[in-house]
Amino acid sequence: MVVIKLDATRRSPPLNGVAVSAQKEGVLPLSQQSMFVLSSIAYHQYEGVALHDEEKARLIADLGSKNFFMLRNHGLLTVGQTIADAFLAMYIFEAACTIQVRALAGNKELVSIDSALIRTAQEQSRVVTRSLGGCLAWPGLLRKLDRIDDSYKT
Repeated sequence: MVVIKLDATRRSPPLNGVAVSAQKEGVLPLSQQSMFVLSSIAYHQYEGVALHDEEKARLIADLGSKNFFMLRNHGLLTVGQTIADAFLAMYIFEAACTIQVRALAGNKELVSIDSALIRTAQEQSRVVTRSLGGCLAWPGLLRKLDRIDDSYKT
């Protein structure tokens, strides 16, 4: 199992994920990306800067068997069987948050995705992941990274 967490250590923090983590409703059913997130999401309430070992057990319990983990008022975390799967999940998670922030900024009535469709998204995701998973995007992302900065290889 691979875990990926986006935080401020990147060149540009994942601001949209943090913004949505501060919204009471969390991820809203507004896009195809959000469907996949909503089909396997868990939330963990903010407890301050993670300095106490006893929070680890609560984090594990809150995550359970989910793949998308929203740390309230903090940001996003994903879990996958491979680095490619965890990365693709994070890409989808941050995209869902970006779409949500932009949709809400439009200040117009929004169209939500039917909850019945969200219930089928987890199975659809398993079918796609079984045949393609992160492996579809991963080779291209590595080629792009090689062009930008191949120092990760050393």
